Amino acid sequence: MKRKLSDDATMDGIMRETPAAIRVVLQHGMLCVGCPIASFHTVSDAASEHNLDEDQLRSDLEAAADADGAD
Repeated sequence: MKRKLSDDATMDGIMRETPAAIRVVLQHGMLCVGCPIASFHTVSDAASEHNLDEDQLRSDLEAAADADGAD
């Protein structure tokens, strides 16, 4: 079942709850891991800040959450 990230979920929260999301973040060239702003940025904020396609980033993060939950 596909998990849906809430619109107000922060990048820090997503990475803490879904460790596989860290790989997604790094693959997208983002340096959110350890960034003090990650606890404030939503997926939308991060995509905008890094000039990324928000839908693709969100989809990749959701896939990572699904894979993490399959363990």
